[in-house]
Order: sequence, then structure tokens, then C-alpha cells
Amino acid sequence: MFLTIPNVLAADEAAAFRQALADADWNDGRATAGYLSQRVKHNSQLREDHPLAQRLGARIQDLLDRNQTFISAALPLKIVPPLFNRYRDGEVYGRHIDGGVRPVGGHRVRTDLSATLFLSPPDSYDGGELMVEDGAGERSFKLGAGDLLLYPATSVHRVAPVTRGERLAGFFWIQSMVRSGEQRALLFQLDNALRVLGRDVPDHPSLVEMMGVYHNLIRQWADS
Repeated sequence: MFLTIPNVLAADEAAAFRQALADADWNDGRATAGYLSQRVKHNSQLREDHPLAQRLGARIQDLLDRNQTFISAALPLKIVPPLFNRYRDGEVYGRHIDGGVRPVGGHRVRTDLSATLFLSPPDSYDGGELMVEDGAGERSFKLGAGDLLLYPATSVHRVAPVTRGERLAGFFWIQSMVRSGEQRALLFQLDNALRVLGRDVPDHPSLVEMMGVYHNLIRQWADS
């Protein structure tokens, strides 16, 4: 499932992120890439332990904790703290696939979902599209500043060369309570339908039974 979640960051906060990152101490992005990805990764990245990365990442996680669309779609169990990257002057990240497990603070997080939070306005740079492969070919994403793309971490993807301007983004991974992408998609669809019915026919007696189906499926499918 590919899902765009708009306005995770409001426009003014996305601008504040860009301003904070403008003077950041950037490093070679290859430092955190696997041995194959190092050959195709050409960008800059903020160190994971950089105080700015930790501060901005904590703000993103706080917002996501209160974003009902994200919670419903991802059903998060663990989230890798967000990282931040920068592309400019022709920088590019070639075809690659994210590692299946990320170490975080002495434990490991299974990467079921990948997330990219776009921080730069799309008209401020040329290129830089996130290209994600699926069974129908390759999808192109270039979202507004503050918008989030959620997509399967099993997907081969790349970032097209940035030929003008600067592309800033946050990125992270999620271990879902529900490992199966197909099951997550069904639960997301059911949850959305329940919300609409709860708004339109709030007193319908079948809503309780349908809500029971939703939560019993989570009990059956979820890891804890």
C-alpha cells in the first residue's frame, strides 16, 4: 500500500525545519548505507546522534503519535527515529532496497514500512523524485513540504538526481504490529469505513458488531 499523508508538518513548521537544517553539520550519506547501497548513494545526511536530528525527529514522532491516518495505516509497534538527508548539485541515490532490520539503541526493529517526509517545496528544486517500483512498474512521488509518503519497505526504490535547488527530507522505518501488508490494507480499509459510518449513521446497531470484527482481527493478526 502506498499512502500519502498530507500536512504532517504545517507549512510554517516545515519552513522552520528547513531553516534549522540549513546550517547543519552534514556528512557523507554513504556512512549509513549497506555495502551494495554505498555504490549508488550520493547525498548528505545528518548523523543519527546529532542533537538537531534528535530534536526534529522527536517532533515528527510526537506529531505521528497524534495522526490518526498514520496510526490506522501503519499500526506501528516500533519506529526507527527519523533521519534527515539532503540532495543537491546532481546528487542521486540509485536503485536499492532498505535493510530488513535496523539496530536501534541495543535492540532491532523490523522494517515493514518505509516513510519519507518531504521538507522542501516541490517547486524549489528540479528532479529529486522518489521512484518506487511495484508490480505495475515505477511510481514517482514528489510531495509538498510537510507531506509524508508511506510505502512498503520491501520495494526497490531510488531518488532521481537533483539538478537544481536542494531537496531536504526526513526518512524512517516502522515495524508494524501487523506484519502482513495485505492484512494492514484490509484493516485500514475497514477502519476508514467504520469512521464514515460512525459519522453518517452513528446509532446504527451493526456498528458495534463491525467494530468488534475490526478489533478481533487485530487481536488475531497483531504482534505485541
